[in-house]
Amino acid sequence: MATAQKESWQSGLGFVLAAAGSAVGLGNLWGFAYRASQGGGGTFVLLYVLIVATICLPVLVAEMVLGRSTGRSPLLAPVQAAGRNWQPMGWLFVVVSCGILAFYGVLMGWTGQTLLHALQVGLPSSMGEAELFFAGISGGQSAIAGQAVSMLLTAVVVAAGVQAGIERLSRVALPMLFVLLVVLAVWASSLPGAAEGYRTFLLRWDAQELQNITTIRNAFSQAFFSVGTGIGAILAYSAYLNRKAPIPSEAVAVVGLDTAVGLLAGLLTFPVVISFGLGDAITDSTIGTIFLSLPTGLGSIGLTGRVVAVTFFSLAYLAAITSSVSLLEVPVAALMDRWNWSRRKAAWISAAVIFVVGLPAATDLNVLSTMDDLFGGVLLIAGGLLIAVLMGWFAPRIFLDDLKNSGITPPARAGIILFFLRWVSPLVIAAGLLISVVDLIGKWTGQA
Repeated sequence: MATAQKESWQSGLGFVLAAAGSAVGLGNLWGFAYRASQGGGGTFVLLYVLIVATICLPVLVAEMVLGRSTGRSPLLAPVQAAGRNWQPMGWLFVVVSCGILAFYGVLMGWTGQTLLHALQVGLPSSMGEAELFFAGISGGQSAIAGQAVSMLLTAVVVAAGVQAGIERLSRVALPMLFVLLVVLAVWASSLPGAAEGYRTFLLRWDAQELQNITTIRNAFSQAFFSVGTGIGAILAYSAYLNRKAPIPSEAVAVVGLDTAVGLLAGLLTFPVVISFGLGDAITDSTIGTIFLSLPTGLGSIGLTGRVVAVTFFSLAYLAAITSSVSLLEVPVAALMDRWNWSRRKAAWISAAVIFVVGLPAATDLNVLSTMDDLFGGVLLIAGGLLIAVLMGWFAPRIFLDDLKNSGITPPARAGIILFFLRWVSPLVIAAGLLISVVDLIGKWTGQA
């Protein structure tokens, strides 16, 4: 077996925390609140939960089975399972993970610099001041420096290995993240506008949004980007699983933890937005929620707000780095598996190349938005579709045998998952992919 797959997780809990760390990221803390506000609140949440439960979960199980059953990197796992005709799928995983990490590192840089500013200087006293600060960190040398530090930290963790690096980080970061987020959500519930915030953004129902192409696209993008299906990161992690790991149960745990973070983030964000009269900012742009609304609102309540801001951006950076580590693992595993590189060499060279690819996103917000739409939307969903088709139609025996041989998953349950993987996931994902492509084309041509 290739060098890439000689490592293993120390325990099942370590894998679940690492996989949940891969799924939990800025997409939960940043994108969920924004997209919920754009898509009718509760309407978006309903679509999101339905897509996660019926579409993403079976595909996540399939991705985990593909990784464990082949023991190969995302680049070579499809070839191992179904032959050389599936090689393009492996390259898609590598391209998508690198493309996402290229702009994700920029977002991490913004998060880290906002944290440092809250610690050293304080919070903005007005929206104008917040916009001025954000303009300073989102372009030029400041943005590049933040991106560089983020990629450096990510490479350090991945280069340390599965147990010493990725699993050790996840065991500390994930529990800390959840505790901090619960504390902040409880604090937010005491704000004067908490009830109105829940009603306006999270619990508001608009049935017409169920037919809104942008809302449907946002729900698909959020679900796939958040859970992480179609990137290859979970596939890479699953190659280090032992044969007795209860994959379906672990997949449910990962999805449950990921969804809980998104909802907790909403329970924090919406009360702050309403309490401090920042509704326009949260719906004005994707960056409005986390980098403008929250700092401005918290800045108006003195020391308490500063403590809350430092806590929030600390957990946001923890969430970001657990995700970035999983993204970098995809090209690193591929280089180790295909060309027998050492882990350290693969990690540092991959990080350097991805840093260079991300430079345009660090200096131009339009480029960052385009990369988000392409890699974090269309291509990511395409990867999820290919996983469903591969494991549901071309390698169903591998899927069933792997679950059966674990000695834990009942055959009936495996059969139900396979049914959804064959007859539900591909059709719905294909429809979501079509909607995403049409919407993206419209956006690019200025017709949307």
